Amino acid sequence: MLKIFSLLRKGLKKSFDNIRNEQLKNNLLQAIPFWIGSVITGFFAVMYAKIFAWGEHLLNFMMNWHAWMIFIIAPIGFVLSWWLVKEFAPYAKGSGIPQVMAAVELANPKEHTKIRNLLSLKIIVFKIISSVVLVIGGGAVGREGPTIQIAGSVFRKVNEYLPHWWPKISKKNMIMTGAAAGLAAAFNTPLGGIVFAVEELSKTHINYFKTALFTAVIIAGLTAQTLAGSYLYLGYPKTNDVSLMVMFPIVLVAGTAGILASQLSVMMLKMSDWKKRKLKTDRANVVFLVICALFIASIAYFINREILGSGKEIMERVLFTKDKHEDWYVPILRMLGPALSFTSGGAGGIFAPALSAGASIGSVISGAIHLTPNETNVVILAGMVAFLTGITRAPFTSAIIVLEMTDRHSLIFHLMLAGMVSSIASILVSRHSLYDVIKVNFLTEIREKE
Repeated sequence: MLKIFSLLRKGLKKSFDNIRNEQLKNNLLQAIPFWIGSVITGFFAVMYAKIFAWGEHLLNFMMNWHAWMIFIIAPIGFVLSWWLVKEFAPYAKGSGIPQVMAAVELANPKEHTKIRNLLSLKIIVFKIISSVVLVIGGGAVGREGPTIQIAGSVFRKVNEYLPHWWPKISKKNMIMTGAAAGLAAAFNTPLGGIVFAVEELSKTHINYFKTALFTAVIIAGLTAQTLAGSYLYLGYPKTNDVSLMVMFPIVLVAGTAGILASQLSVMMLKMSDWKKRKLKTDRANVVFLVICALFIASIAYFINREILGSGKEIMERVLFTKDKHEDWYVPILRMLGPALSFTSGGAGGIFAPALSAGASIGSVISGAIHLTPNETNVVILAGMVAFLTGITRAPFTSAIIVLEMTDRHSLIFHLMLAGMVSSIASILVSRHSLYDVIKVNFLTEIREKE
């Protein structure tokens, strides 16, 4: 196998040496690793999405078969997800976005070897397994953040496997482009991927890698569409015939969602810090996880099953059916579920749970002030943007993602307003985003270890 690989490398070098135009040859050599990484990312994104959806369907099947099964599968899922990460890939825990942000910061000549802790083939394997196990166990987590870490790992490995004669490519640009391609493939939102790279990751001038970024996002998205078909993450909610007066409930929902999202971030950080200080042994961690799992199982069994899973079903129901108004306590459940799941130590993202929490807030407030169905849809979408902004502090990324996943381009100003109001409101609770704080923790931990 190694001999075949070596022959392929030599043949490839000979082919490129035949190109007389040096600039053309150099441009091609610079572009090809991004293209390869994008195709692989698109494949992984689709495969992971299908496995994750299977996990959610399995959970629903077991709950529909015998609802009491949740008291068995939840503790098993939470403990097994935590154990897989702890034993085999400690930096696969949580979302994956803070790990990519930390890797971008480590992509300098002095520290680039430390990136292997955060982005690797092992991370890919255990990120997928741990997050799927957690969602089968009723964890309120999503797959979008993990897809970004998976994509960053893919691009890093592609860069690492380039032969010595290949032109050197910036590790930082490679990782940032991979993250953008991962987000684009996960949500089918190419503009969202580009804006995410610029707003959340990039401290480099965009001109240095804009071509690579754009082509990678396009190729990853097209690969995902080829394998999964052309789709919208959510669909086409009805939002026509809405007056400008809807801006007032949008501001109300955005401010509320921003404050609650920021408060949720603070709560999750405090829980993680408490766990680190108090739960020193594996036994203590297992006991804590079993208690959390049984707590979530009790709420799912006795009160409402909507505390479980990523929350995509909530978004689809309130946007596309006549059942638009959630009970007042559902937003609390949609924050409580991610808080316990995200801090469990297993793998799993918070993008989709944040969107569903925002949707439930928009749904409750719309019902309270008696908006029309179309106005309710607009306010629900604004709530989704606002809550995601409160978590990420990336208002433009949040607005563009929701815009693309619903194809509601006429709402661009409504969604951007929601993002900006949420961004201001969330600062009242905490100046720093959840991802920024976790990123700093990862960097401190890795630097101290090495």
